[in-house]
Amino acid sequence: MADLSHAIRAALLTADAPAKVRATRSLVRAWRRGTLPTGFAATMPDRPEWPAHLHIAPASQMPKRGRGGSHRNRAALWHALAHIEFVAIDLALDMVGRFGAQMDESFIADFLGVAADEAMHFTLIARHLREMGVHYGDLPVHDGLWSAAQDTSGDVAARLAVVPMVLEARALDVTPSTLARVRAAGDERGARILERILDDEIRHVRAGSSHFGRICEKRGKPVDESWIALVQQHFSGAVKPPFNDSARLAGGLSRDAYTALA
Repeated sequence: MADLSHAIRAALLTADAPAKVRATRSLVRAWRRGTLPTGFAATMPDRPEWPAHLHIAPASQMPKRGRGGSHRNRAALWHALAHIEFVAIDLALDMVGRFGAQMDESFIADFLGVAADEAMHFTLIARHLREMGVHYGDLPVHDGLWSAAQDTSGDVAARLAVVPMVLEARALDVTPSTLARVRAAGDERGARILERILDDEIRHVRAGSSHFGRICEKRGKPVDESWIALVQQHFSGAVKPPFNDSARLAGGLSRDAYTALA
């Protein structure tokens, strides 16, 4: 690859899930070793490639996931989590490929690290799914996460405000209760996977909030007011309780800001 952006573009345009994971890990490893030069000559695609057999349905038409411990409900939960982590790989790669040229090396390092984490999360969850006799793509998925990327493609501050600071922050709120249900159902391996993901997501949110704060400082704008304005402009969903205040605090989020939107 000519530079980092070409490697990222190639990974984004890799449809096969295991191949996308391998491409992501390879480019992150090469960049960290210094064998893949930092450069942004390649443009990013409007949307990444996903497996051809993936059935994408509108979020409003997605079947409701039951909260019971049946095999069907458990499979639906883990399939939904697999899709979230799969799309999160593309979100992190696009963050670097689309905005890296205007940001510093710490931004590139942080979000390449996020991409590598998401690739690992997807691998763990996909393996857990297979142990249930289900494969990624066996159930329908929705396109809501990537829609958030498209809606914020023109401004790195908007992307940071919505993706790590709203969408990933929401995972901090809901994962503990999901973890408790998984553990209560006797799925200790699944519980350990969710514990690992929760720890990593706190770091991802912190990376987003940290770089958002630096951008606001450079632009001479107040952080909380800027975040609220960008979320109101670019996010069509709701910022709603209950909030995991301790995890959000560890992720660098302002309670005054997110409760103002609740």
